[in-house]
Amino acid sequence: MDPTNKPKGSSPHYSLYQREIFRQGGTEGKLPHFSVHPDELVESTKKKLNDRAYFYANSNAGLGWTDKANREAFYAWRIIPRMLVDTNVRDLSIELFGHRIPAPILFAPIGINKLYSPEGELVPAKIAGELGLPYCLSTAASNTIEDVAVANDSGALSVASEGGNYCQVRAGSNVNSPRFFQLYMGHDDEVTISLLERAWKSGFDVCMLTVDTWQLGWRPTDINLANYVFYYPPGTTGNELGASDPVFMRKYGEELKQDSGKWIDSSVWHGKAHTWKKIPWLIKEWKRISGGRPFVIKGIQSAEDALKAYEIGCEGIVVTNHAGRQVDGAVGSLEVLPEIVDAVGDKMKIIFDSGIRTGSDIFKAIALGAHAVQVGRLYVWGMAHEGEAGCRHVMKSLLADLDITMTVAGYPSITRDVNRKALKYNENGAYPRGEHAKL
Repeated sequence: MDPTNKPKGSSPHYSLYQREIFRQGGTEGKLPHFSVHPDELVESTKKKLNDRAYFYANSNAGLGWTDKANREAFYAWRIIPRMLVDTNVRDLSIELFGHRIPAPILFAPIGINKLYSPEGELVPAKIAGELGLPYCLSTAASNTIEDVAVANDSGALSVASEGGNYCQVRAGSNVNSPRFFQLYMGHDDEVTISLLERAWKSGFDVCMLTVDTWQLGWRPTDINLANYVFYYPPGTTGNELGASDPVFMRKYGEELKQDSGKWIDSSVWHGKAHTWKKIPWLIKEWKRISGGRPFVIKGIQSAEDALKAYEIGCEGIVVTNHAGRQVDGAVGSLEVLPEIVDAVGDKMKIIFDSGIRTGSDIFKAIALGAHAVQVGRLYVWGMAHEGEAGCRHVMKSLLADLDITMTVAGYPSITRDVNRKALKYNENGAYPRGEHAKL
């Protein structure tokens, strides 16, 4: 069948992006400006950024063993292709917290995006809107909550005006895609409530609390550069959420003028851990503000903690080790996913994070029971190359990779067909070394 003439399904035919690239190369001589092979992409990113920007996104805790464990865990699971299956129409769409989204991918919350592109978080927020995929905004962002919401809506509206069929309509607004707010919670409850109120008013309708990063992990490549952008002149990058917050500025604005680290050191990576005891209060406040919208904990790596999250009222968790950036020598995130799914997979939404590089990786995480995945470093690497165009190219390539994987492996539906029967675990498989060991 001509791939340009396939029946319409629940998801866009992402695979056609491959054909588009081939056709532009053959008929117009236009080639992609950079490679989306993960190894080559990260290497070319080094040439696009200064050391501080590059290592902020790519530093790992300690010796980087947890980052390696993330990739090794993916290598151990192998896809079992099925033949003579009708995959002419694929359905990659899922339901997530009341939103119907066209593919099981979220833009992960990553801070200080102005290190990678002058427009910062406005870039991935817009691209997420274009693709109809959820965008997660970090508390450590370098654009305001309100500006990011506008960019996200602008992306969705641009697709809708062109006849796109995978953006949704949120009550009280025009066409848009879902957006979630990732919270780093400080110890001033007034500031926390102010951030949540601003997020809700700007259309961020899921709260995602990060619980693995009260303190930044020991990252030697950052130590070598004293890589903490907040202390360097002009001292404004990364402070945008605090500097735009009326409660924070009323209480701490004068201190921020004297100490550019005041926002980040007191409200983001403050080094003072919260405990489970505090979480019910936060859930209650978010429910009050949002009218009962979902609350998610990000940073779960054990079935025991997943059960605790469920018992205190969370609707979802993010299974992540912060991409190997916090605890060196820890378990790979995919290693613990099956036991977490067995414990709570039928009770709450599970989003997988840490180590996603390819469409096959997404397939494997979904097969092991995740409902969706978060992608972070990939889109940062793309925007570091060409801003919006680079971010768009990387994410459309990832979607095409997933769509084609399902086509050629014989799995038409991401929710109906992709499960543990689609995988085989190889206990004795040696992880590749040498040329492709960096994946």
